[in-house]
Parts: sequence; C-alpha cells; structure tokens
Amino acid sequence: MGDPPSPRARAREQTMRDIVRIGREHLATDGAAALSLRAVARDLGVVSSAVYRYVASRDELLTLLVVDGYDELGDAVDAALAPVERDDFRGRLDAIGRAVRAWALAEPATYALLFGSPVPGYEAPAEQTTGPGTRVVVRLVEVWEDAWRAGAVTVGEAAVAPRRLSRDLARIRRQMGITAPDALIARGLFAWAALFGCVGFEVFGQYGPDTFTSAGDLFEHHLAALSEAVGLA
Repeated sequence: MGDPPSPRARAREQTMRDIVRIGREHLATDGAAALSLRAVARDLGVVSSAVYRYVASRDELLTLLVVDGYDELGDAVDAALAPVERDDFRGRLDAIGRAVRAWALAEPATYALLFGSPVPGYEAPAEQTTGPGTRVVVRLVEVWEDAWRAGAVTVGEAAVAPRRLSRDLARIRRQMGITAPDALIARGLFAWAALFGCVGFEVFGQYGPDTFTSAGDLFEHHLAALSEAVGLA
C-alpha cells in the first residue's frame, strides 16, 4: 500500500468533487450551454480566478460532468446486474434497461448532456470519455455474447450484410472480442439504439403529457420487444 494522500491532495480532491456537484446543479437549472465557471466559483465561495487552478475552461468542466455522468450511469447498471444470475440473459437485459431508465428519469439534465443535442462549441475528448461512455454498451454486448456462446440465442439464416457493413462489424468484433455473427451484432446495435431511444422519448416528453397512463408499462413492453429482436425470447 502507498502512502495516504496528503492534506493538500485530499483538499484538492474535495474541491474537484464540489466543482462537479455544483456544475451538475447548474446543469439542471441552467442547461449545458449556459454553464459558467464564474457561477460555479460563486457557489463554491471563491473568486473566479481560484477555480481556474482546478478547471481550466467551460469545456473542461463539461468533460468532467460528462465523465461523472457516464460513470454514475455505469455504476447504476453494474449494481442492477449484481444480483442477476449470469445465465439469466433476459433478466440481465431487463436489469440493464430498467437501470438506464431509472437513472435517466432521476437525472434528466445529465442524461440530456450525454444523449441529447450536442452542446454548441463543445466536442468531448475521446481519450477521456470513450471508456466511461461505453460501459453500458459493453454490458449489453456481454449479454448477447454470453447468450450466443451458451446456445441460448439464434439468428436464423440472415441475409449477408453489405460489404462495408460487414467490414465495420468485423472491426467491432475484433475490438470487443466478440464471436457472435454479423446478424446478432447488428441486432444488438439495433437494441442498443432502441433502448436509449425509448428512454429518451420518455425523458424528453416526446410521447406527450397525457398519452400513456403508465409510461413504465410501455417501457416493459419495449424491453420484451428488444429481447425478441435479439433472439432472447
């Protein structure tokens, strides 16, 4: 074990946590485009110049919030998966979907930052955000790959994908260590997009305020359809 962090290091870590916490509060009240380091400094109780010792720019603050949001969502999904048996593939998919929905409804502003319209003038740095941002899709891929290896999912005689798509799917297969065939990977991509599309429709009020008595019932129906789409029914 290494030496414990110094008081200075602990103070810096606490300040960074406070900056992220306050940044997310401002995200919820003012929106991503209106984020201001000066406003964060005011709520932190320091002069604005002091914040720049920790966060250099608005874009760096946005990146901190993006990573924090992705990690919080990933943690929620991992916690939901923990009690589910490894060979319960449908249960694992349902647990992921319900965790994503619950987190999104509890944190709509952060969900919007991650999966809504891009913030004008901001481009998330891939080297900082790709790992946290792919945590949920990795869990989804694990379900489909495990089901394929266990013989619990079939894809039938699917048509051969166009050459360019096949090359893309082969690259994904190599990058993620997947053995499942093109057809299952493509269906998995559809289910991934559909899951977040269903959640986004609910978070952003796209169904309208009075269309469904229980959006949760509709979501459960969608989860069943997603399982059927990848052959887990």
